[in-house]
Amino acid sequence: MSDYKHPYRDAEFILNELVGFDQLCADAGLEDINSELADVILTEAGKLGADVLAPLNYIGDTQGATLSPQGVVETPGFSAAYAQYVENGWPSLTAKEEFGGQNLPNVLGTAVNEIWHTANMSFALCPMLTQGAIESLVHHGSDALKQNYLPKLVSGEWTGTMNLTEPDAGSDLAAIKARATPEGDHYRITGQKIFITWGDHQMTENIVHLVLARLPDAPAGVKGISLFIVPKFLLDEQGNPAQLNDVSCVSLEHKLGIHGSPTCVMSFGDNGGAVGYIVGEPHQGLSYMFTMMNHARQSVGLQGVAISERSYQLAVQYAKDRLQGTRKDGSRFPIIDFPDVRRMLMQMKASIEAMRGLAYIAAAETDRVHSTTDTSQAKHHQDRVDLLTPIVKGWITEVAQELTYLGVQVHGGMGFIEETGAAQHYRDARILTIYEGTTGIQALDLVGRKTLMNKGTVLSALLDEIAQVQQELAASSALQNEARALDTALIAAHEALQWLLDNAEKDASVAGSISVNFMMMMGYVCGGWVMGQSALKAQALLNAGQGDSAFLHSKLITSAFYCDHLLPRATGLLAVIKAGSQSVMSLPNDQF
Repeated sequence: MSDYKHPYRDAEFILNELVGFDQLCADAGLEDINSELADVILTEAGKLGADVLAPLNYIGDTQGATLSPQGVVETPGFSAAYAQYVENGWPSLTAKEEFGGQNLPNVLGTAVNEIWHTANMSFALCPMLTQGAIESLVHHGSDALKQNYLPKLVSGEWTGTMNLTEPDAGSDLAAIKARATPEGDHYRITGQKIFITWGDHQMTENIVHLVLARLPDAPAGVKGISLFIVPKFLLDEQGNPAQLNDVSCVSLEHKLGIHGSPTCVMSFGDNGGAVGYIVGEPHQGLSYMFTMMNHARQSVGLQGVAISERSYQLAVQYAKDRLQGTRKDGSRFPIIDFPDVRRMLMQMKASIEAMRGLAYIAAAETDRVHSTTDTSQAKHHQDRVDLLTPIVKGWITEVAQELTYLGVQVHGGMGFIEETGAAQHYRDARILTIYEGTTGIQALDLVGRKTLMNKGTVLSALLDEIAQVQQELAASSALQNEARALDTALIAAHEALQWLLDNAEKDASVAGSISVNFMMMMGYVCGGWVMGQSALKAQALLNAGQGDSAFLHSKLITSAFYCDHLLPRATGLLAVIKAGSQSVMSLPNDQF
């Protein structure tokens, strides 16, 4: 069982060298925020993650949450940890000042959130969903709802949830049956929701549920869905939790992983209807919820980075400690000296660095949307956010499956033993490709809304930017291998994009048949973009005699490994993409 240590140097490198944190803050007019402050924040977050949250991770897996007559009782130790998390002001890090927030950049919040998720993903899901609820209310809530709920959500005194899924309505939200009946200044909500993460607990005095439901006169389909706030406790005239609302957790799901996070079946209106308050306009609930959903999708991608990092740290420790080889003189040596073990560890390390870089770069694009006053620049950055979000969520979480598998494999037979800890990370990672939209949904979003709808212009602009990095690599005598690898991957990416544009209208099944492979290809190419930039920055610092030379040399090695072993996957995926839909769609249903 490994201790968690925040990979501070890599986070700092990405913020300073790839994101350009100081310039980002200057562009946003955040004069008091700079890389020095970011260093202090990350150091303190690392302490809380390592000393408080990480030790509870195994406890959460083995004991988990339970359901009592009084509601869900969280994992032992979680409540005290959450109280410390709130007391130290972490929930308010990136929220707006007008609601009690610290107004720090989103990318810094992302770097901090990685710490929570790596230390204890089950615990971190609770504040993650609260942050998403805050986003939805900030953008779509009335002044009264903002005043009543945002300050307590921002402070962390209350937590938030997202209630979409029903027994008969998963990805097909058009099938939602939950009802909202008008009653004076509020609505009565009835229905059942499933898979509600942190739907109930005792850590805070109130829980604010965001619930999708239909009004009596709602049109059919997704156009008839509205969004409501349904608090666990109704507020009195002073804005304090008072009367228990008609909402409760009726059962807990028994899950493969993330046992410390209660996943609830929530019932609304068993005794006449839960009191709810509409958010925004009627029948606009799905678009409002997507504000929370898109925030969550980038956060889930970050979870892929986090759980892979935790698995990697455990695997490295084991590989260094495990004596398995025997020399001719009878002395023994650790398994990290075996080339195949080193291959697996290098694949984990290089992939994580690429994934982390992409997650931070995508988060910084959100900051840039809000910091510029140039409408064309704002649109450019928003287009980039929209394009990168399904790649961050889809590609990173899929790669996390492979990396946590390797974490088990490095351990050999001991990885199959729960007490070692590797299996927990493998199991916990499995949900990431499913919730907040499956891999297939992310891929269809990338191919459809983010590529075909604009005829590939947004993706082409990204590929052109990646080509600029490739040209810089080609100009460096020390980085010729990286330049060739990225050039080959870019040629494949352009060919895949053109093939998609040429064939999607001819065959309605093409988009769905190739979308996952298309998304994975673009993920590997974006990873090459990140690692190419990393190599350029590391080489420049070394040439200038600046920085930590040992770290920078390791960055060059991981970049080279990524280009040698992972970036070529883009070329292989091109052949699969060009195979199209024929063999995917030809087999009759009764032959499956």
